[in-house]
Amino acid sequence: MSDHHTYKKLELVGSSKTSIEDAIQNAITECGKTIKHMDWFEVTETRGHIVDGKVGHFQVTLKIGFRLAGS
Repeated sequence: MSDHHTYKKLELVGSSKTSIEDAIQNAITECGKTIKHMDWFEVTETRGHIVDGKVGHFQVTLKIGFRLAGS
């Protein structure tokens, strides 16, 4: 293993009918199906969808940082 780490960031949007926390977890879970070595996340936006005067969906934009292989 090297004595340093190099990272890449991906930006994605997660959603949930239940909560912001679920929206974050849904995005991380889906990303983890194809991206390995995920180390951190950063929520950059929070928004939602309104249906009949109530929250229909929570949406979060997040950046996920992952280590490049061999780093």
